[in-house]
Amino acid sequence: MFDSTKQLADSSGRRAFVGGSDARIIMGVDEDKLVRLWREKRGEVEPQDLSQELIVQLGSITEDLNRTWYERNSGHTVEAIQQKVRHPIHKWMGATLDGRVQQTGAVFEAKFMLPWNFSEEAAAEKYVAQLQHNMWVIAARSAVLSIITGGGKWVEITIHADPLYQHLLLTAERKFWRCVQSGEPPVLFNIETPRPRLEAIRVMDMSSSNHWAELAATYLRTREAHGEHELAKTELKKLIPEDAKEAAGHGIKAKRSKSGAISFEAQPTEGDHAAIQ
Repeated sequence: MFDSTKQLADSSGRRAFVGGSDARIIMGVDEDKLVRLWREKRGEVEPQDLSQELIVQLGSITEDLNRTWYERNSGHTVEAIQQKVRHPIHKWMGATLDGRVQQTGAVFEAKFMLPWNFSEEAAAEKYVAQLQHNMWVIAARSAVLSIITGGGKWVEITIHADPLYQHLLLTAERKFWRCVQSGEPPVLFNIETPRPRLEAIRVMDMSSSNHWAELAATYLRTREAHGEHELAKTELKKLIPEDAKEAAGHGIKAKRSKSGAISFEAQPTEGDHAAIQ
């Protein structure tokens, strides 16, 4: 159970724990960033100065607006803003929360993203490590990713806790933290992680898609025939005796697998015969 009284000491700083943004690097594919993070945690280099990173600053400046916009559109309230917490067991795991949704307990994460090539799937994949990490730290079952894009668009994405991903994440972070303690340089975790599962909430109008139109026409044209096809297979299976391995005739052959499943295939019609063994 998450204990809101467990605060991170301000004096310890980010150097004393693995946070959500660190999780993105640990589960990423950039070895230079991973080694730099390791050196930062060991106190060998100062954390990068992000004051000149425009996107980072835009995200910071728009965070209050982002939260307000989410509350206005969802009807929910975000609390625990910028709360610093530690995992109750793995003390080396921590998080600084953008907030937590009062009504659901979900992790709230506010982001600013550029509109070019933006997609909800790519956004969820980019921040999945950070969100799963934060959910694990406070034992939340879901997270809300609230995104404002430079194109004047607001997007809400709900991501659920993924036990498999979190297991891999914990394994990778534990290995990294051991490297911080031992001084051994870390290596990339280098494993394909599950793709984040998105909650289906959108209603799409596909009227402008030509490809959709072609496939829809095919579906409508073949729907009745498909139903007849499936009904015929069901009735044919009923005609095959339980002890028959194969049955053939009138252009089709049925075969029974070792597991008992029956499959059909078309065959030449010359010399039609029914062979039941």
